[in-house]
This record gives sequence, C-alpha cells and structure tokens, in this order.
Amino acid sequence: MGYEKDVESVEAVIKALYETISGPAGPKDWDRERHFLHPTARMMLGLPSGAPAGDPPTPGLRIFDVEQFIAAVSPGLSADDFYEVETGREEFRFGRWAFVFSAYASFRSLDKPPFARGVNGIQLWHDAGRWWVMNVIWDWEQGETRIPDRFRSRDGR
Repeated sequence: MGYEKDVESVEAVIKALYETISGPAGPKDWDRERHFLHPTARMMLGLPSGAPAGDPPTPGLRIFDVEQFIAAVSPGLSADDFYEVETGREEFRFGRWAFVFSAYASFRSLDKPPFARGVNGIQLWHDAGRWWVMNVIWDWEQGETRIPDRFRSRDGR
C-alpha cells in the first residue's frame, strides 16, 4: 500500500493527517487518509452557535464518519488551495492511547497570513503494531476563544 510509515508513530500519523488535506487545489490521496483513520473513526467539527448540526442533529457539533468526511471536504479541497500546518502540540499517553492537542493555522497560500487558526483534539490507539486515528474534534479561534500563546511557536504567524 505504501502508507506503512504514516502509522509507525504518533508523530508520523499527525504529519500525515495534515499533509493529506494540504496542498494546491485538486484531488487528494484519500486512500492515505483511510489508511491512518480507523474504519470507525469520527471527525467532529465544532459549529458556530445556532448553526445547523447535520444529520443526526447534534447541537453545536457536526459528526462525520470517514467517508462522510471525505465527501464533505473533497469539493472545497479540489476547488481551492488549502494548507494547514501544525503550530504547537501537547500530548498525553497512557497504555495504548495517545491524546494529542494539535494547534493549527490554515492558509490559502503559504506566503500570506492564515485565514483561520484552531485546535485539533486527536485520539489515537496503538494496535497490531501500528497507530490508528480514532477521533478528531476541532474548533476554530473565534470571539473570546483564542489559541494559547504556547501553541503559536511554529509557523502560524
């Protein structure tokens, strides 16, 4: 398959998570994404207050399985340049679990300021000699919700 290195370590999985959705407009390598996301993984997006929550309705949160996530983001990533870079990280491990808080900055062009910043909460599970992404929940900076300075240490401008 060619994606084995993506699941050898927590660091490799997080790197692959950002690389898969980043790049110039056009198709993405969704097989790579499917390789590191567990088949039962959930991608959860915090919504602005009052926004429609999807089906089934979950107030304040939009929840996708792997294929729903790919279907939801593919049109935008095919049409527009999109780059997301990790700007800081905190990690906690216990047994086979890893919990990663990964701050990010989103860009349309890497030579311009980011148009968004946020934090991904990523749950990973180690099984059968590899890491799986089980869940990703993310939210953006908005209003009073700001990313702590310790997460702005890398190229998040």
